[in-house]
Amino acid sequence: MFEHELDRYWHTVANTISDGIMVVDEQGIIIYVNEAFEGITGFSKDEMVGRDCSILNCDICQEVRENRGCHWCALFQDGNMRRRRCVFRHKDGHSIHALKNASIFHDDHGNVIGAVETVTDITDLIEKDNRIAEYQRELRSADKFQGIIGASAQMQKIFDLITNASRSDAPVIIYGESGTGKELVARAIHRLSERFRGPYVKINCAALTESLLESELFGHVKGAYTGAVKDRSGRFETAHGGSIFLDEIGDLPLATQVKLLRVLEEKIVERVGANTSIPVDVRIISATNRDLKELIGSDIFRKDLYFRINVIPVHLPPLRERIEDIPLLADAFFRKIRLKVNKKFTAISRETMAALMNYTWPGNVRELKSAFEYACVTCQEGTIQPEHLPENILTEKKLSGSAKRISINREEIKKIELIETLEETGGNQSAAAKLLGVTRVTIWNRMKRYGISSKNNITVN
Repeated sequence: MFEHELDRYWHTVANTISDGIMVVDEQGIIIYVNEAFEGITGFSKDEMVGRDCSILNCDICQEVRENRGCHWCALFQDGNMRRRRCVFRHKDGHSIHALKNASIFHDDHGNVIGAVETVTDITDLIEKDNRIAEYQRELRSADKFQGIIGASAQMQKIFDLITNASRSDAPVIIYGESGTGKELVARAIHRLSERFRGPYVKINCAALTESLLESELFGHVKGAYTGAVKDRSGRFETAHGGSIFLDEIGDLPLATQVKLLRVLEEKIVERVGANTSIPVDVRIISATNRDLKELIGSDIFRKDLYFRINVIPVHLPPLRERIEDIPLLADAFFRKIRLKVNKKFTAISRETMAALMNYTWPGNVRELKSAFEYACVTCQEGTIQPEHLPENILTEKKLSGSAKRISINREEIKKIELIETLEETGGNQSAAAKLLGVTRVTIWNRMKRYGISSKNNITVN
């Protein structure tokens, strides 16, 4: 009795299952699909029942039809299929990635009378795998150094300087225009140093009033001023055993400069409102986009503090002076933003890259990143074109001498960089290797790959 009732309700059972179910006869004509199969394929039951299952354009079945002659489907030859990956077409045209299981039916005499297939939609899992793979490629990018992108000779020198600075505990100051990546350099120095297990603390000296800045840097005791309801440690105490990054140090008030000088010289801090000293072990990394020597001449910055913090200066070049890095940066921002947004971007057009390389970038790398965030809003899918960029990038007068570097890829960038370096060193491969921060063997391999000869004059095949 139970078997009879189960036969009556098998449609209900099939429609409860989240996997798609399709039943075909011995000719591959669809005779049944459940609701899940309709949802996965986009076709309704009426659109599928009575039609050949080739309507789904399954890549496995296509391969079988092309390669196995008389057997229209491998299933009817092999008898079953277990957890086979396949791709078929949704009704709207997009691809569906699935895991397929299938078995054939026999009658009482052993004749094949049909087959059943179950389909599990794994499209989301495939997309997640692709995203993870892209993240991994992003992390393995050879053009990155501690998250800083650049293949130009200027940036290679910066990377060497960062590495060398990390081996010291002396104060570092990073000079550069706004948006050049000063904080990235500060973080890289901390990560590569022996203090990497300690805290990394950042404070913007231009963002707070003098009283609040002193409290933030050195802490305060209860009752030191209105609102100081309890003792509070400052950023220097928090950074003990690690590094503190003083951004925009050129905007530090003179009174605070005096206290900072004492921290540097005596390695102690006093909380606001207290008269006891607290020892601190902190490495100071500072940054500014201002000319400190000019500020000293205007009595805005203390000369003695300047000499204390200017032990290891790092000068970051503006983006307009390392134009060969723009394609690398553009590609990195494009891929990173594509991973974040739910849009199908495919590429950056040559015309767009030309526009990017002809712009002066007053906001430097930060502005370039913002330009791509804007482009990914205005471009709905496909290739990013010039019209998707902010208007000011397209209307600015072109840079002279930059046209020769328009629309070049990474290999071309490395080739141009190698030629220019060899010309600078008179063809001396050892000197070129030193300038580029690579080995002489690497120079030799690149010359061979790009067809460059350094015998007397540099020639390119």
